[in-house]
Amino acid sequence: MNRIDQRFHSLRRQNKKAFIVFITAGYPNLNITKKLILEFAKIGVDIIELGVPFSDPLADGPIIQEASQTALKRGVNLNNILNLVKMVRKDIGIPLCLMTYYNPIFCFGEERFVRKAAACGVDGIIIPDLPPEEGKSFIRLANKFDLDTIFFLSPTTTRERIKFVSGVSRGFIYYVSLTGVTGPRQNLPKDLINKLKVIKKFTAKPVCVGFGVSRAEQVKAIYKIADGVIVGSAIIKKIRENIDKPDLAKRVGRFVSGLLG
Repeated sequence: MNRIDQRFHSLRRQNKKAFIVFITAGYPNLNITKKLILEFAKIGVDIIELGVPFSDPLADGPIIQEASQTALKRGVNLNNILNLVKMVRKDIGIPLCLMTYYNPIFCFGEERFVRKAAACGVDGIIIPDLPPEEGKSFIRLANKFDLDTIFFLSPTTTRERIKFVSGVSRGFIYYVSLTGVTGPRQNLPKDLINKLKVIKKFTAKPVCVGFGVSRAEQVKAIYKIADGVIVGSAIIKKIRENIDKPDLAKRVGRFVSGLLG
């Protein structure tokens, strides 16, 4: 049982839900990313997703795309990010996931990546453009090194595929709340609760909702049916708004605390 499983077990015992944050690693620089990770761990975030900046994203909206471009211009790469995880792992026990497209892993080498990720203290891997059918070798390697492979379900996923994805996902299942790219939305999809109820019929694994979540009332609404909520673009937007402030991490931490309730 790795840190992600332990966290969900602990939350269930306390009748609580997971609050997961996403930030782009290296935005605006790796030093601030480190400060943000430490701040999130301190204020009670349950899991942190570190986005690996990539030049040709499929699922990222304009806010995350801009953050990724900034990080790439600074030379941030997968190796830098793994070394950052190794550094912060000495100080925190919070589960850390990497969200990356497959190309950086392919260039790094699957086995080399999995070995280093595990050694550095990564707990889970999320790869939006790697369907589990095409990721069999990666899943085998990840299982060998106790790295959770987290896959996606969406509003258009069939019941047969819900069963399949539930079977190969470890840690938690990422439910994409809408058909579209990331970014804050004013309202949650009207069919969200019904869609989650269907998924829950097929799996006992934690299901966490991401894409479009930006306000505390949305978080509370999702908690009524899901096992956790993922907030990304709204946090990166807050980073951008405070980018020149010396206390950026504290300011972003206060915003996240407001979402936590």
